[in-house]
Amino acid sequence: MTGRIEARLADYRDPLQAAAVVGLLDSYARDPAGGGTPLPTSVLEGLPAALAARPQAFSVLAFDGDTPVGLINCIEGFSTFACQPLVNVHDVVVRDSHRGQRVAQQMFALVEQEARRRGACKLTLEVLSGNAPALRSYEREGFISYQLDPEFGHAVFLQKKL
Repeated sequence: MTGRIEARLADYRDPLQAAAVVGLLDSYARDPAGGGTPLPTSVLEGLPAALAARPQAFSVLAFDGDTPVGLINCIEGFSTFACQPLVNVHDVVVRDSHRGQRVAQQMFALVEQEARRRGACKLTLEVLSGNAPALRSYEREGFISYQLDPEFGHAVFLQKKL
């Protein structure tokens, strides 16, 4: 780490911050942990405006000086069991050069602050079971797998693409 890391809420309408969101997300998509495929041009060009149009979306960026080094994208959902908002942590990205330096910890502090401001009852996220460094990082931040009744086991994240 060359400087002091600063985490802040992203302004999707600011061209430099929009470029940071897209650039960091694309670097994650290109990484094997993110699928190993670059984002399509349509996503690269349209993502900042699409996020800005959704009040339930917010992102946290981390900067080392003027260099963007981390990103967390979040989408507000709703817990029917709690009758309150929840915040799903959708993407977590830390540049290789800054991994292991608690950049995610600083970003998560701001994510939690914003989630509390929105009245959220919890943060949720999904992670690949083989991503041990990310799992350790999330556990340090207080994330745990959840279950309602031990007899039914732990929750499993599934998807169906449309």
